[in-house]
Amino acid sequence: MLYYISEFLQRYWGPFRLLQSHVLLLAGGAFSAAVLTWFLLPRLWNRLPRDRGKALCGDIGGMKSAGKPTGAGLWVSLVCLPVTIVFAPLKAWDLAALGTMYFAMLFGYLDDRALVPWGELKKGLLDAVVSVAIAAFVFLGHSQPVEGGSSVYMVQWMPFVKTIWCVPWYIYTPVAAFVLWFTMNATNCSDGVDGLAGTLTLIALVMLAVVLYAVVGYRPVAHYFLIPAIPDAAKWAIVVMTVAGGFGGYLWFNAEPSKILMGDAGSRFLGILVATASLMTGNVLFVLALSPIVLVNGGGGLGKLVLLRLAKKVGLDIGQDNVIRRIRFPLHDHCKKNLGWSNAQVLMRFVLLQLVVMPIMLLLLLKVR
Repeated sequence: MLYYISEFLQRYWGPFRLLQSHVLLLAGGAFSAAVLTWFLLPRLWNRLPRDRGKALCGDIGGMKSAGKPTGAGLWVSLVCLPVTIVFAPLKAWDLAALGTMYFAMLFGYLDDRALVPWGELKKGLLDAVVSVAIAAFVFLGHSQPVEGGSSVYMVQWMPFVKTIWCVPWYIYTPVAAFVLWFTMNATNCSDGVDGLAGTLTLIALVMLAVVLYAVVGYRPVAHYFLIPAIPDAAKWAIVVMTVAGGFGGYLWFNAEPSKILMGDAGSRFLGILVATASLMTGNVLFVLALSPIVLVNGGGGLGKLVLLRLAKKVGLDIGQDNVIRRIRFPLHDHCKKNLGWSNAQVLMRFVLLQLVVMPIMLLLLLKVR
């Protein structure tokens, strides 16, 4: 909003043109969301449901959270929404994708409130609908016609090769939808230690904003890395940093021992946002480099389940003493139960791993081509 009204305001006072600076909008959105969240959360969390100590995704320490307000992701994401609209100059299809993310958040909040938790099948199908819708909105908003042709394609770049791919909707949409679905659920399953999912995702969001603004959204740098420049990427950097600011305000109260939990509403919203904004880089697999620890921690259980079922079908006997069966997922559960780590050790060590692994993977992804 500020971006568009600045054209009118600068007629009366020249410095209003600064409202078209993406850096200023990015900083303003992050600061505003952080302060508003920090101020409003203590005044709102008594209206939230209380956690019943359910063991999310097999987390053995889930009962320690019993009685704490949960579902804070509802208030944080709602605080971020008007701030995002004010500071980020999004187009219609981008607004549609952003709005659909709030359905993912709402489904998580309703599950938190439900006396009987929703079944995995119900949640999985709803997640699939949301993921397909967002993938379709991204394609509709950012695809382009190939020169000399009438069809539209999504331009994609991949690691390790310099080829630019023109991907049709019937390939892009299901692949992007799976990435969205998997990232959302992996982030949700990582939410089992105070501050873990929020901190890891916050790091990913800040790095993603840098890539969207200074690499993909800046033509000289994009050309240097031999990837397509995407001008609209800088607008999504504003969205990403605004939400990062909002959840930074939440983490102030979520530090161990936490006073409040973001619940499924927050973790699912963060997961779907990271995946959606990653699509704006022009690489559908970019989230693998941004959230490696979250995806391994929360998503490893899905890989383990698939591997065990495949082994059973081909007749392989994976006994209880096999290393595959001994590793617990989410991985933070394994670290606490099998390795004896405290919550503080899990948080610090996972953050350190994220800070080491993520830059290496980003350099490989961007530079080795």
